[in-house]
Amino acid sequence: MTLDLRDRIRDVPDFPTKGVVFKDLMPLIADAEYFAETIRRLAAWAAPREPDLVLGAEARGFIFGGALAYALGAGFVAARKPGKLPRETVEASYALEYGTDSLHLHRDAIPEGARVVIIDDVLATGGTAKAKVELVESLGGRVVGLLFVIELTFLGGRSRLAGYDVHSLVTY
Repeated sequence: MTLDLRDRIRDVPDFPTKGVVFKDLMPLIADAEYFAETIRRLAAWAAPREPDLVLGAEARGFIFGGALAYALGAGFVAARKPGKLPRETVEASYALEYGTDSLHLHRDAIPEGARVVIIDDVLATGGTAKAKVELVESLGGRVVGLLFVIELTFLGGRSRLAGYDVHSLVTY
């Protein structure tokens, strides 16, 4: 039997603001069978790209990224919000609905020439994904793919990642 991952993705209307339907992945993560299947599918796509590292950003990117790195036999690096990393960092900023935010990565997190798969739970507008690409490339890494559990195609985020290998398991 093939599992339909949508069966464990819960819609939460009017979150975080009225009119938005939030796609909650926590029920999928909490279900051992569905979570394992999700990681298996992510790994099946990522493995042929032969990554040295998987990069994920807090918080759900840590959950999927750590499990994916383990499945691939790759290392995991964490992109964090400002002020969360103890050593020298590089930074990439991205636009939010009202203002900007940024992600940080330790300056020595990615060796020159390392092959990196970027993972996140959702591809929406593509701003955070593009910031992660900038972090990897600023350190001399090579982005060999961007991988998402969900893609909200109506927000057009894939267009911000033109020229990169992008894949999502579920689209809305």
